Amino acid sequence: MEPFHYTGGELYCEQLPMRAIAAAHGTPLYVYSAAALREGYRALARAFAPLSPLVCYAVKANGNLAVLRLLVELGAGFDVVSGGELVRAQAAGAPAERIVFAGAGKREDEIRAALAAGILCFNVESLPELDRIDRLAREAGRRARVCLRLNPEVDPRTHAHIATGSKGTKFGLELETARAALATIGERTGVELYGLHAHIGSQIVDPEPYRLAVERLAALAEQQRAAGRPLRALNLGGGFGIAYRGGRACDLEAVARAIVPLLAPLGVRVLLEPGRWIAGPAGVLLTRVEYVKHSGGKRFLICDSGMHHLLRPALYGAEHPVWPVCAGGPEGSPQAPALAGPADVVGPICETADYLARERPLPEIEAGELLAVFAAGAYGMVMASNYNAQPLPAEVLVDGARARLVRRRQRYDELLAPEQDLP
Repeated sequence: MEPFHYTGGELYCEQLPMRAIAAAHGTPLYVYSAAALREGYRALARAFAPLSPLVCYAVKANGNLAVLRLLVELGAGFDVVSGGELVRAQAAGAPAERIVFAGAGKREDEIRAALAAGILCFNVESLPELDRIDRLAREAGRRARVCLRLNPEVDPRTHAHIATGSKGTKFGLELETARAALATIGERTGVELYGLHAHIGSQIVDPEPYRLAVERLAALAEQQRAAGRPLRALNLGGGFGIAYRGGRACDLEAVARAIVPLLAPLGVRVLLEPGRWIAGPAGVLLTRVEYVKHSGGKRFLICDSGMHHLLRPALYGAEHPVWPVCAGGPEGSPQAPALAGPADVVGPICETADYLARERPLPEIEAGELLAVFAAGAYGMVMASNYNAQPLPAEVLVDGARARLVRRRQRYDELLAPEQDLP
């Protein structure tokens, strides 16, 4: 049975009706399935089993401590991109030797904290960053392991805002720059070359970009071995796409078939940095319809959640499945109610871009009904804001027949606290 499924005419998360979860915790509400999180992690481990990879979950996708602790228990590593994410991983109990630090703009205080923690390695994005890590490591009396992030100039065939491995982005080193850095890195006494890294983008569903990127990484690794500078690791990043509305998910087995033969002969440790694949399908945003409005020949469902809680539709034009919680059955099923024409599902924010779905075929819906926004477990709550002085929503983790509050709803006094009692 799918973690999110319709039974008896209404939506369940594992063994619990979503209507009851909303009644207990209110809306807007993020609901995560522990079973879906576990299966997302295990699916990656199965697909790439011949490589025995260290799966470093990307904390930026969903950094809730309960989610991170669940993944720690499964043996996951963690990919962090800030000092705050490092603190989250540490608070969740992540072993330092399973943490990698990525990101193009690492501050000195963040690097010092990661050095003190003894993390596995830094993914280095530029030569000035390499110099900074070298200096700070020497000052701390340490030697930092580093992977040089290569920009392989591969088109990931995804949205321009989440393409990171093509020419002209802020991420990674161009091939010639990387070669020069590899030739001289031994002169820096504060760093130790651990390997190469590439992350070409997010929401990728085609195996071909991965094959091209790995070909270029593998060729460079072979050149280093021939020069007497063998690498210990290759970090392939993440970006495995999930199925949103009208789309398809990445075929992990197809990606594995394309890249395992290229990597296996190298004898290096393989790291992966997935986030969306694990967390995305594991989350649903519950929102309540406040008003139904007809204007300009259109139907608007005005909800208590919007772009301030799930920014992806406004930012990327992303199309998340949206369907009533008590609809008889899932969209397109024989049990589903008849459609009443298209509707815009919008929020309370004073922006025209504030929407969760546009021109979406939906049944007749009344004020007070609950809507579920699916595939919202990644890049949902982590991108939420207090725009229009709106409090952040609560989060619940469901495990079987148990629903546990894992982040309480933000209060109004907490909105004001950073500006009060100042010296």
